[in-house]
Amino acid sequence: MQEKQAWIMNGFLGILIIALLVAGTVFSIFQQQFVLGGICLIVAITLGSGITLIQPNQSVVVIFLGKYMGTIRQEGIVVTVPFSVRRTISLRVRNFNSNRLKVNDVNGNPIEIAAVIVFKVIDAAKAVFDVDRYEQFVEIQSETAIRAVATKYPYDTFENVELTLRGNAEEVSNELTTELQERLRVAGVEVIEARLTHLAYSTEIAQAMLQRQQASAIIAARKKIVEGAVGMVQDAIEQLEHDGLVELDDERKAAMTNNLLVAIVSDHGAQPVINTGSLYQ
Repeated sequence: MQEKQAWIMNGFLGILIIALLVAGTVFSIFQQQFVLGGICLIVAITLGSGITLIQPNQSVVVIFLGKYMGTIRQEGIVVTVPFSVRRTISLRVRNFNSNRLKVNDVNGNPIEIAAVIVFKVIDAAKAVFDVDRYEQFVEIQSETAIRAVATKYPYDTFENVELTLRGNAEEVSNELTTELQERLRVAGVEVIEARLTHLAYSTEIAQAMLQRQQASAIIAARKKIVEGAVGMVQDAIEQLEHDGLVELDDERKAAMTNNLLVAIVSDHGAQPVINTGSLYQ
């Protein structure tokens, strides 16, 4: 179904014609020309049945004897196809807040997720004829799209090697918008924006996942500390040898590396031991 323009006449001109027809009817009755008066009255009633009032950012779908006659987008008062069924469709931007859905992320962890969908109707004919109750269609398809996107990514990760629902909200929102647009195109709906409004682990595993997050964070932090400590030790030994301050054999290099790593990596401040004798004593 493709939207097309319905036949319309300027509303004020139509009202003027109707008024003249009514006046002609009255005049004909006084002149006892009942046939002419009846014709004028029928024409006036016919035109009057087509009077339609359209507010800004609204459209009217015109249906006559079960056939789609077109859509009216011109605001104000107009006269359209007489004795037709006219259905008003809002073209205004609207928000839809989804319910909190419980789904599993890509790792199988149950999470709670919700989103707000900003949309508007751009094709009134599709919204009326291609789907049944397009508002409900938008709600159901939005929840389906949210579930589909949520199952593609993990809730969170500390490796920074993949997209996550918590850490890449912009990318996830863009994919949700694209997914929704594909699903709602059949209903003549344009998705302006889709963003997550709620994201959390399900209550039954929230405590366990918090401990897991803490453990993963500690491991990730330790890994960074060790990587940094190794680089610092390597730079320190190379600097000492380059400046010619000390000459270290392999055994002493290993001992110094061990001491420096312990001092840098340790959670607590290291206790220094001062050697007042030879380096090899």
